[in-house]
Amino acid sequence: MKKKSTSQPAFFNLRVLIGLAVVLAGVFLALLGLGGSSNAFAQLVKGSIPAVGSATQWVWQNPLPQGNALYAVAFVDTNNGTAVGGNGTILKTADGGNSWIIQSSGTTNTLYGVSFVDANNGTAVGASGTILRTTDGGTTWVSQTSGTTNALLGVSFADTSHGSAVGENGTILRTTDGGANWVSQASGTTNNLNAVSFTDANNGTAVSWYGIIIRTTDGGANWVSQTSGTTSFLYGVSFTDANNGTAVGEGGTILRTTNGGVNWVNQASGTTSFLWGVSFTDANNGTAVGDGGTILRTTNGGHRWVSQASGTTNTLIGVSFTDASVGTVVGFFGTILQTANGGTSWVSQSRAATTGSLEDVSFTDANTGTAVGEGGTILRTIDGGNNWVRQTSGTTNWLLGVSFTDANNGTAVGFFGTILRTTDGGNNWVPQSSGTENDLWDVSFADANNGTAVGYQGTILRTIDGGNTWTSQSSGTFNPIVGVFFTDANTGTVVGGAGIILRTTDGGNNWVPQASGTENDLLDVFFTDTNTGTAVGQFGMILKTTDGGDHWISQSSGTAELLAGVSFADANHGTAVGAFGTIVRTMDGGNNWVGETSGTDYDLAGVSFADVGNGTAVGYGGTILRTTESAPTPTPTPTATPTPTPTATPTPTPTATPTPTPSGIVLTGSGRRVQGKQTVDLSWTGANAANVDIYRDGNLIATVPNSGTYTDSIGVRGGNMRYTYKVCEAATQNCSNEVTVRFGGPPL
Repeated sequence: MKKKSTSQPAFFNLRVLIGLAVVLAGVFLALLGLGGSSNAFAQLVKGSIPAVGSATQWVWQNPLPQGNALYAVAFVDTNNGTAVGGNGTILKTADGGNSWIIQSSGTTNTLYGVSFVDANNGTAVGASGTILRTTDGGTTWVSQTSGTTNALLGVSFADTSHGSAVGENGTILRTTDGGANWVSQASGTTNNLNAVSFTDANNGTAVSWYGIIIRTTDGGANWVSQTSGTTSFLYGVSFTDANNGTAVGEGGTILRTTNGGVNWVNQASGTTSFLWGVSFTDANNGTAVGDGGTILRTTNGGHRWVSQASGTTNTLIGVSFTDASVGTVVGFFGTILQTANGGTSWVSQSRAATTGSLEDVSFTDANTGTAVGEGGTILRTIDGGNNWVRQTSGTTNWLLGVSFTDANNGTAVGFFGTILRTTDGGNNWVPQSSGTENDLWDVSFADANNGTAVGYQGTILRTIDGGNTWTSQSSGTFNPIVGVFFTDANTGTVVGGAGIILRTTDGGNNWVPQASGTENDLLDVFFTDTNTGTAVGQFGMILKTTDGGDHWISQSSGTAELLAGVSFADANHGTAVGAFGTIVRTMDGGNNWVGETSGTDYDLAGVSFADVGNGTAVGYGGTILRTTESAPTPTPTPTATPTPTPTATPTPTPTATPTPTPSGIVLTGSGRRVQGKQTVDLSWTGANAANVDIYRDGNLIATVPNSGTYTDSIGVRGGNMRYTYKVCEAATQNCSNEVTVRFGGPPL
């Protein structure tokens, strides 16, 4: 039915990339292993966003209260707190986190920092120089003029008037009037400033890469570099008064000063995990958080740090304590943890049936649906998604497609030829023999007995007995087949790599190629009757047929984003979903597609509408979104100009085409597997220094001689992953373009 993706958007600065240890599950699963036989499957640059033409509301069902990453949190007392994060997310609590309310930020830019001085007055900062201000506890947030397009990564206010924000390229902004005016200050560095802490209007400290720490005692009129004694990247800082402060960073680095930074002393953290945030309430009591759910606690000013059980493996990024006992931590996938006893126990205030990627979803009515995904995950709801319950699949293989014909009979398919069958609504899932080890990416049943599964290297499998036996059919292609839809036992259509469309009217005994008019990869297809169908795919491609595929006509989607899933409730009402949270809907059979606000920038993989009003979309990080509103009134949507994309070359994984940067360093990269392990080959020109720094996902991984080439042996097997690289002349900001390399599929 629907299928495809799951990647978290690749953020471009260190504060957001959050560590080498965190693998950002990358490329759409539709791309798994497709490179060798497919047209360029990589859309490496975020494209245009469709014009939003309706007020249709999509609400989070998993995780709850929402699933966007949270990067910072600020409490002013034990009750009143605010957390900020991806896609402009702002959450507010007035009861110590027992309930969190989503507030309207007015932006989809990621928010990285937040500072409140009391229950009413607060400021949030983020991507593209975003500054938001509230004076009523977040009931309204007002945009302020920052005067920069650099991402702002941290903010600290000493009172309602005096505040400082820091960010990319050494940016420091200062206000003395509550943000009515922001003035740039000279930081003395071009490295990213990742965090800042002021204890009063004059005394403040900011931290950066390479162990850089800068200090002001005059409100930022002068910033002075301090000797940190480390070259580790620093990401968090907390001062309780002008003298006592702690900074944390990569590899478990913890630095402590008791004299305003005149001396910084390295402390033993007991971990090599990246630490992203730190909060002290007095000179003695502090908490640091980081990768893999790491929480460290000290009650003696850092002389001894003790690991605490967080109960999660999600990366934790922001932390705020109001006293020695009460604190809150936030992180990836909307994670919120709270303690009332100094961290002896941590209680989750967020919940999720899964935070693994979900690849497909199938609803048979407004209430009854099933979603499948990462690690063999199967989730089931019988109440329209108010509750999603895990079912036992009996496999750890990724499941990529699912099809139910009624509330009881369903089939899921996935990695290594996996096929699972249920006849009791998922209470029991039984493995079936597919006869292949090729990945199966989609499945469609016309009734309880007749079904078709498709996948790698043109694989088509057919059953007429509910999956007791599966028979291979000849597709006539080695291109990957990614989507399939049958309207009855005989009539079906499959789509896949390089724009292939195949049609059968005899249950697959014969598959006939159809002219799609495109070489763009097609990732999903849906028919409302034997004649009327829609296919979606790469670069916002939407194709429509009203004659069973004899003619396919291109429609304007209003987006250049990859579209991964499509579902129609009837011939007129349809929805497509895809990369970066893209949702487009039509109520006139596709003559007009209108963009909708999804509330996330996570990739969406699949969508299913049981009727015109009830629809569910799934994707990265366990995302489940639900709408119970009718489709939008159609209005003409301007055609988006696609973002330039690389020229297709048949390689095992996509190679990004770089754009020259002012530095003159031009970087290219390509991926391959060595004994099944992910390996990236980089090459560059234009660097003049003797040595260069290699960055992966914003983190320095190596300093090497300037030979023009470097091989990054990542060592990861399988999975969906994407890595972003750049090369800089050593210890400078003279850097190349960024290149993203994507992997997918099991070891070769």
